[in-house]
Amino acid sequence: MEDKITIIEGPPPTFETVTDEWALGLSESPHLSEIVMTRLRTFNGPELVERCHRAWRHQQPISLEYRTADGLQVEAPIVAARFIETEEGHLLLLWIRLSNEGIELQFGYDDDLGDSEEGDLDFPDL
Repeated sequence: MEDKITIIEGPPPTFETVTDEWALGLSESPHLSEIVMTRLRTFNGPELVERCHRAWRHQQPISLEYRTADGLQVEAPIVAARFIETEEGHLLLLWIRLSNEGIELQFGYDDDLGDSEEGDLDFPDL
């Protein structure tokens, strides 16, 4: 049985692109995906983080369940979790793996690289 953290009230979460170097290892997967972070207010941040740690200790997945702006229910795997105490309560930081389904990679070669008057600065003439 997969464990999950569900957003019951409020708007859909906002996701921030992760540029931290440590998070790059989290994105290794056979599927195209992106690691993003979201910040959620909660009443019990330590318990939610512990729920994640319990699932991972037992090598079980745990997901964030939320509704999109369209009203569709979505689940995304949580890959890291942490909480911060603020004056307003706990702030839960979740790193999520968002699937990039439908993304196509296009590889090409651009031979318009040396059109400047200075020539190609990366490769000196031999």
